[in-house]
Amino acid sequence: MRPDSADYRALFLQGVPLLDVRAPLEFRKGAFPGAVNRPLMNDVERQKVGTCYTQQGAQAAVELGHRLVSGALREARIAAWAEFAQAHPQGYLYCFRGGLRSQIAQQWLREAGIAYPRVTGGYKALRTFLLETIEAALTECDWVLVGGLTGTGKTDVLLQVDGALDLERHANHRGSSFGRHATPQPSQIDFENALAIDLLRQRAAGTTRFVTEDESPIVGSCSVPFALYQRMQQAPIVWLEDGFEARVERILRDYVVGLCAEFTALHGEEEGRRLFAERLRQSLAGIARRLGGVRLQSLSHLMDEALQAQHSGQGVDLHRVWIATLLREYYDPMYAFQRERKEARVEFSGAAPAVLDYLRQRESRKSAAGAAVSPARATPARGG
Repeated sequence: MRPDSADYRALFLQGVPLLDVRAPLEFRKGAFPGAVNRPLMNDVERQKVGTCYTQQGAQAAVELGHRLVSGALREARIAAWAEFAQAHPQGYLYCFRGGLRSQIAQQWLREAGIAYPRVTGGYKALRTFLLETIEAALTECDWVLVGGLTGTGKTDVLLQVDGALDLERHANHRGSSFGRHATPQPSQIDFENALAIDLLRQRAAGTTRFVTEDESPIVGSCSVPFALYQRMQQAPIVWLEDGFEARVERILRDYVVGLCAEFTALHGEEEGRRLFAERLRQSLAGIARRLGGVRLQSLSHLMDEALQAQHSGQGVDLHRVWIATLLREYYDPMYAFQRERKEARVEFSGAAPAVLDYLRQRESRKSAAGAAVSPARATPARGG
């Protein structure tokens, strides 16, 4: 039998299959990418055992657990674990602390003729390791942000540079009031775990400089880890510029054409279009207070006209009208104010080709220097 493992770094770097035997509620609150939940006890059973533990002690709780998961139910759960073990012979199982639940699962599998190792310390130790991974990257690596007005293509730039940490991809959200996708966002813990594993794997590949978008502290429903957000507030900014019409086209591509395609792929043509239209209207309503009544009414009318034209097969041209109005009257003034506050940290600005070239040269200079810039010593020079 392979030995139990406490090599959390290797487990994540190698993408080892993980069998999570915690209760479904625990799994939904937070898990690891690719982990599969095959619980020893369901939520109701776990609650009963927990109550028994509080009232009568550990031994009584263990005995109750064995009574609750017995007979055909026990055999079904062993069969589920066995199926996973046979499909993933290089995997490991874990519970919350690497204690009784994973030991029972391991024992029952062994009695069924399957020797399967577990993660020492369980979910809690794995999670602690990932949080420490984030902290280490913040103190040991150089960080730079890509900023810019809405629609300048900051995510497009991130896709083309080494060391990119795409917060919006991990949050499954584009970061603005209109940024929700057709699919739901991850839980906060899942978001943080995915970020940490991304950082771990990039650092293992030699990355010492990370580039991320100049985000707000919350990306949809996901909060940027506090320490990471603090580090971002100290980092130099490379400001991405693009023409107004190009920005309108990019927003049309992502927030109208792309989002509509997401909904229709999931729900079919008719229902998908209905849900897409509902989502656009909800997104506009979400900033109603900041828009004011008159401006909201005008934008709602423009959006409804565009959606009606799109639904009747006339294309998406009318969407450009409300997008352009929203940019001029809402997003651009807001971003201009933010840019003014961050002006001292902007070390370069330009269009995408120039920004990409600057980031690549910047990385080369850092590598040649042989050390990352520490937060306390970072004194970004101004650029144009």
